[in-house]
Amino acid sequence: MALHSINRRKFIQQAGCAAMGSTTLLSTLLNLKTLGAASVFNSTVSGGNDYKALVCILLSGGADAFNMLVPTDQNEYNTYAQTRSNMALGRNALRDLNTLNTSGRSFGVHPAMLYMQNLFNSGELAFISNIGTLIRPVNKQEVYSQSVPLPLGLFSHSDQVMHWQTAVPQERVATGWGGKIADMLRDVNENQQLSMNLSLAGTNLFQMGNRTVEYTLHRENGSVGILRNQDWVGDLQSAAINNMLDKTYADPFKQSYKETIRIGRDGQQQIQSALESLSPFQTSFSDTDLSQSLHMIAKMIASREALGMKRQIFFVDFGGWDTHDELLMTQEDLLLQLDNAIHEFYSVIKEELGLANQVTMFNISEFSRTLTSNGNGTDHAWGSNVFVLGGAVNGQRMYGDYPLLNLGNSNPLEIGGGILIPTTSADSYFAEIALWFGVPESDLSLIFPNLTQFYSPGSGNPIGFLRI
Repeated sequence: MALHSINRRKFIQQAGCAAMGSTTLLSTLLNLKTLGAASVFNSTVSGGNDYKALVCILLSGGADAFNMLVPTDQNEYNTYAQTRSNMALGRNALRDLNTLNTSGRSFGVHPAMLYMQNLFNSGELAFISNIGTLIRPVNKQEVYSQSVPLPLGLFSHSDQVMHWQTAVPQERVATGWGGKIADMLRDVNENQQLSMNLSLAGTNLFQMGNRTVEYTLHRENGSVGILRNQDWVGDLQSAAINNMLDKTYADPFKQSYKETIRIGRDGQQQIQSALESLSPFQTSFSDTDLSQSLHMIAKMIASREALGMKRQIFFVDFGGWDTHDELLMTQEDLLLQLDNAIHEFYSVIKEELGLANQVTMFNISEFSRTLTSNGNGTDHAWGSNVFVLGGAVNGQRMYGDYPLLNLGNSNPLEIGGGILIPTTSADSYFAEIALWFGVPESDLSLIFPNLTQFYSPGSGNPIGFLRI
């Protein structure tokens, strides 16, 4: 037991030191591939009907995913309740899932997840279980001995939220996988003045590419532009600003900064014009930041033809999940907000816009939290559970391997303190989403450099949760 504790402490202290080689070559190859990929992709697009959108929700802070998705058969529930102690949810409060692929095992979701339960049971939502950032597959002994590379800064908020957005857990890099996808497919959109990547959370790493900069939207006002208070901006001031933005600068930093601002100026008028022409949705949206952000995303999707967009990637940051304290009360409130917002958004997408098959929503979070209680909350861990929603989802199923939730040496995945080693890589999750969105299978490894450790291109879907 003493050796186990020493190895675990050493592992936690040194996990942040693991790193591998540079991805510079991959970035260069990606730049060379983008035009070819877009050309091939364009040849398969059927007129103006081939629209797809991704909606990524970051549950920032590290969502306690093993209170979102819970085993309900009596033996497994008893283990869950014993392990989680005062953080466990009551069995009778859980909302049962009618899973199609978990023979002999049964599961439920948190009582606040009413609509997500219904969407799962209707076949439009799926869960991927015990997923996390990995460089290569790893077992318990390899973690303790650090004989294989582990994600840089494991258990660190700043590093793990970065890795989920970049898919390069061995390095700290400045481009995200959503940005790389937009780099590769950007030419499929008729409108090249507006970014494929639209953020309701300001600047973010997920949507940053080598050629792509996200366009930031306000959840209530849409695009506010650079001259937000235009009533006090005089003609001379406006002309001076426009003159600066229309110049070409020799200094690459000045030119890059100018291009970012210019895109904002040029896109603002297009977006506002498109939004103002929309009729209000019949669905009402709650007065929460998340609901209002998804409301704006629904408006942008409804404006896709007016804006000349065949592909769009949206990003929302829904924070508050760092529950070292007051887990039960905080998580209930956050899950109610999440559940209501998803229900409202998907009602518009499916019933009012008829685009359920063309919009896929998914979540990320830097890690799950410890199975064990710290007294009134839970701490940073590793393996987690995520959801994916849409008409293209092979729903009513759980993918990956939901782990046993017992502690100690009898659990091959538990490395101490209720931390679980992931058995499904985040790369496989991301790659399947990218395939559905239109990234050529042959180019997946340019975006996800570790993918071949978990998946062989040409062998079918990496996980199987999407109809591609």
